[in-house]
Amino acid sequence: MIKEIFITILLFVFIQTAVASGSGKKLEIGVEEQLGAYLPLDTKFVDEYGKEFLLRELFTKPTVLAFVYYECPGICSPLMMELADIINKSDLVPGVDYNVVTISMDEFETPEQALKRKEVFIKTLDKNIPPESWKFLTGDSASIKAVSDKAGFYFKREGKDFRHAGTFIFVDKNGKICRYLFPSFSERSGFGILPFDFKMAVLETSESKTAPTIAKVLQFCFSYKPESRTYVLNLTRIFGVLILFFVGIFILYIKFKPKKANSNLR
Repeated sequence: MIKEIFITILLFVFIQTAVASGSGKKLEIGVEEQLGAYLPLDTKFVDEYGKEFLLRELFTKPTVLAFVYYECPGICSPLMMELADIINKSDLVPGVDYNVVTISMDEFETPEQALKRKEVFIKTLDKNIPPESWKFLTGDSASIKAVSDKAGFYFKREGKDFRHAGTFIFVDKNGKICRYLFPSFSERSGFGILPFDFKMAVLETSESKTAPTIAKVLQFCFSYKPESRTYVLNLTRIFGVLILFFVGIFILYIKFKPKKANSNLR
């Protein structure tokens, strides 16, 4: 009986994962993990000093990639502040153990704007890091889309602003996507990442290991609300799975329950 219940649970997980990933509907805003995919490292961008680079020249070691835009009135600054905070707390050294690359999703932003934002965040660091270990890039729309689409990072322009999610993507020196970290958020403490999770993501990326995250489960249980830039519990989806689960348990019980002997038979 226990074996059959376990198999049923596995079947439900498999079916729901297949439905969620195979619906054919393209995600419009949010993050769709692309573990094992390779970024187009021959794509050109301009850094905060106006110098043109191929991504290949910057991804020389495990790299933390973040898509933001420098004039963002929403989550981008808190997200970058969290990254600066985790750099301070981690015993790993930027420029030695890993690099950081920030790409603006706004094709109209300039190197001057990128440098201005970089100076703000560098001042919050307790460590003296090499300037080239955290690059703030701008590029044209084709370059931005080529990299963001490959990374599974989807956003939408609304006037001068963008609707988007927030994540840190860990990429090895060959451009292989190895890990995603989704900072948790609370109104009291803002964004947060555990130093241990950050360190493990960097170390695993240095070995080119892909690691699925709990985000797959969370994406199924929660729906992203771009208007509030938050995730809300999808009760309809959860109740649907629970109903199917208990129906499966009931069917298994009916099928395998012991049959009583007929005491009237002689």
